[in-house]
Amino acid sequence: MGKGGNRVVSRDEEKRKKGILELGNYVLGKTLGEGSFSKVKLGSNLHSGLPFAFKILDKSILTQLNIANKIKREIAILKMLKHPNVVRLHEVLASKTKIYMVLEYATGGDLYAKIASKGKLSEDEGRKLFHQLIHGVSFCHDQGVFHRDLKLENVLIDGKGNIKITDFGLSALAQHLREDGLLHTTCGSPNYVAPEVLARRGYHGATSDIWSCGVILFTILAGYRPFEDRNISILYRKLLKGDMKVPKGLSPGARRLIRRMLDPNPRTRITMAGIKDDEWFKQDYTPVVQLDEEDDIYIDDEAFSMSKVGSDKSRSPKSPSCISAFQLIGMSSSLDLSGFFEKEDVSQRTIRFTSNHSAKYLFSRIEDIVTEMGFRVQTKNGRLKATQEHGGRKCLGRLLSIAAEVFEISSSLHLVELTKSHGDSAIYRQLCTKLSNDLGIPRTQGSVSRTES
Repeated sequence: MGKGGNRVVSRDEEKRKKGILELGNYVLGKTLGEGSFSKVKLGSNLHSGLPFAFKILDKSILTQLNIANKIKREIAILKMLKHPNVVRLHEVLASKTKIYMVLEYATGGDLYAKIASKGKLSEDEGRKLFHQLIHGVSFCHDQGVFHRDLKLENVLIDGKGNIKITDFGLSALAQHLREDGLLHTTCGSPNYVAPEVLARRGYHGATSDIWSCGVILFTILAGYRPFEDRNISILYRKLLKGDMKVPKGLSPGARRLIRRMLDPNPRTRITMAGIKDDEWFKQDYTPVVQLDEEDDIYIDDEAFSMSKVGSDKSRSPKSPSCISAFQLIGMSSSLDLSGFFEKEDVSQRTIRFTSNHSAKYLFSRIEDIVTEMGFRVQTKNGRLKATQEHGGRKCLGRLLSIAAEVFEISSSLHLVELTKSHGDSAIYRQLCTKLSNDLGIPRTQGSVSRTES
């Protein structure tokens, strides 16, 4: 204690007040982004001063979601992806309650922010970035990795203006192919997803990635996305038909390549080899310089010991154990990270999924399920409303009210939208899980589904 009974504030306490955290050989500072289950902080190496992005996950959350195997799969994927156009993982530090992923920091934000602030790019500038995108995606395919969620927000830019592909949370490996040699999980983001993915009849991961790359190319050269509509059912109809207009101001070569990439028929869509052989693509082409191989990252099983999670009463460890980990899900200050665990976070207000079942069947099963769970059901004008009260009391915090609607995209494809008006998120999560299990469909919040293959 100081004079007059004032407590002497330690240096560690001063750092905590300023939001500074020392972690092994690193110091962490300001928060770059924060989601429901994680946050990303900017940090630097105490010895070299180099900046890194730290993604911080709470082990107790991973335990509740039972996704340790999912994370380990992403680790295995990232160990294969050592490429200058893929965001790099350097190491992962683990405390008793947290996992800290040390990731390459891309100072330029993402392509979405760049286009939003600057507008469309010139063909020369756009082609340079597109070269790098194709380099990175092609490398992933060569390693048997299919990204499945390529979009502007998942393409970061470093300090030298080079792109870094990120977010492999939805990626699939060759071993995830079914007996027919295809992937079958509906996943991706609505404006970028390939038509065959929506059709739910199976698709090739490489071919669907090429479609998404075509959407990115169109957007950076036009300044807007090729498929847009506030009504998601109309948006999906446009996607299935490939209904878009290529700007006349683009060169014939650019227009031709975009049309070949955004061919709604996956059988006739241009291949990766075809893109590399395209005359417009080959202009000012510079072959990529492959990164030197690095030593394998040590994986410490202690970091994934999900059954030994305790309360986080202690300070951060001085020397956390080093392990391998998975890719950056976003690091720029403009990126909203709330969608990282979107598959599990069905407590959000709206989820959507596509189904090959008829509208009548879908409505019938949804009504049966909510009735079994004790909901009072009303149907009117093709819309189902259901309310559940707990303990017979109309307490707003515990009362759950939801609405379901089915939209026809084509004769064999329907879109179901489930919306929570208000109420208990835990019960809503149970309802969504029961619907998913009963109907055999994936689920998501605000986009196409984000489940495993």
